[in-house]
Amino acid sequence: MPPIKFEKEYHQERSIERVRVKEEEEFAKKIAEDFNLPYLNLALRPVQHAALEIVPEQEARQANLAVILKKGAALTVALRDPENPDAKNIIQNLKKRFEEVNIFVSSLHSLEKAWAKYKKEGEKKKISGHVAVSAKVVDEFQEKITSLTDLEREIGDIVKQKNASLIMELLLAAALRLDASDIHVEPSEEYIRLRLRIDGLMQDVTQFDAHVYKLLLSRIKLLSSMKLNIHNTAQDGRFSVTLGEIEIQIRTSVLPGEYGENIVMRVLNPASLLSVKDLGIRPDLLAIVEKHLARPNGMVLTTGPTGSGKTTTLYAFLKKLQTPEIKIVTIEDPIEYHLEGISQTQVSPERGYTFASGLRSILRQDPDVILVGEIRDLETADTALQAALTGHLVLSTLHTNDAAGVVPRLSDIGASLSTIGPALSLAIAQRLVRQVCKKCATFRKVTEQELAHLTQELSSLPPSVKLPKALTPDLEIAEPKGCDACTNSGYKGRIGVYEALVNTPEFEKFILTSPSITEIREFVIQNGMTTFKQDGFLKVLAGITTIEEVERITGE
Repeated sequence: MPPIKFEKEYHQERSIERVRVKEEEEFAKKIAEDFNLPYLNLALRPVQHAALEIVPEQEARQANLAVILKKGAALTVALRDPENPDAKNIIQNLKKRFEEVNIFVSSLHSLEKAWAKYKKEGEKKKISGHVAVSAKVVDEFQEKITSLTDLEREIGDIVKQKNASLIMELLLAAALRLDASDIHVEPSEEYIRLRLRIDGLMQDVTQFDAHVYKLLLSRIKLLSSMKLNIHNTAQDGRFSVTLGEIEIQIRTSVLPGEYGENIVMRVLNPASLLSVKDLGIRPDLLAIVEKHLARPNGMVLTTGPTGSGKTTTLYAFLKKLQTPEIKIVTIEDPIEYHLEGISQTQVSPERGYTFASGLRSILRQDPDVILVGEIRDLETADTALQAALTGHLVLSTLHTNDAAGVVPRLSDIGASLSTIGPALSLAIAQRLVRQVCKKCATFRKVTEQELAHLTQELSSLPPSVKLPKALTPDLEIAEPKGCDACTNSGYKGRIGVYEALVNTPEFEKFILTSPSITEIREFVIQNGMTTFKQDGFLKVLAGITTIEEVERITGE
């Protein structure tokens, strides 16, 4: 325990501190006078946190300034030294983004009080950060960016300014403009590489130096509530971006590598949420899906690898089911999109709230429909299967390569085949194929070899599936070309290809024999299942995609 100070010593220290603060304020007044700027004592002025966040804490401290007020398109900025190069750089960038920037001179003591508000507000928002992106700035960027070439030029100009906030705004604007799902920042020995994932494929954008990368890394870590001083451990986080009235979630991942930390930002744009009819499910399968979603109980699973659109499909199902008459509760990891009128919960292992324990709690909430983000273990599988048997419609995802793998996967986890049979209603496996760009695609006659290939694959279709076009030598199929709208790839946007395992009394009996995946696949195909490749080739006939794209996704 530190020694107790005598009253006299205490008052002496307080007196010295007051003198020091007074001297600082007098010095700040002198600087203000020298530069013909107004003086401001921040101890007597409230600081607006929304304004403070416009410049990240690390950059603000380095430049000895603080944005203390935002009113419309006008900012009030307090700074210590108008000649500070970092401060001048930030002010210059702020003037490009806001119509009016009013500058005041304040002491370091004053600025410390303003900076302390970063920490106080950060404690209230430990789960995720938030950044308000100027709609005006984003609109300007989106007007300038119509292709990856435009983005390379714009980011080259902004990188020179070394402003992490502006770089972030540009990256987010570009991701939204180009419909990118992920932003990748990858350090190497000589440079930092920036790439975007567009329509499932990685696209190179540009390279920049290590100094800009460090500013960007710090900015992302601050927003994502990650530890700034940890560089040798993977970290995950998230933050939200408010753009007008739209809130976009950004999931972030930082992974240590040989030359620095790799950054990935996943953009979860609510605008990408689709209705069931927009998923690309063909009419005969859509009728089956709607029939099973209308049932009061049973389990409907979506399956496929990471990035195949499973979550988008489940959210489309939820949007279709959502009515005032039923109660829907979800347990997710994490909540990717917020849906109005639905009770959404997020797993929190540190608090003991896992998929299994959360699902048990949800069952006590009297739900009609339950969404389980993913079935990973026996406890979750058993609880979900029992819920499907006792009057609940359960939606979930499972990681399998195809529809036939659902039953063996649940069995491998430890679920009983005698429970899986009566509980499982429908399993939909899916992949995403790129659609040809509507602005530049042309059509050509099918070759003899292509026609033979299409005919062979589609000859075994069940009678319920209708061909969009006849398989004749005059058949025309889409040919990708390339333009600015599709970043010269010839493709723009993606659509699902599906295969569905529909449970029947015959299938229930069949799985009790513990069949292999191959045996299950043969059984369901013989009983009318349309495969991924067949569904993809139907979309080729409809002029939506190409043979090459279907075979890239499904295998030759």
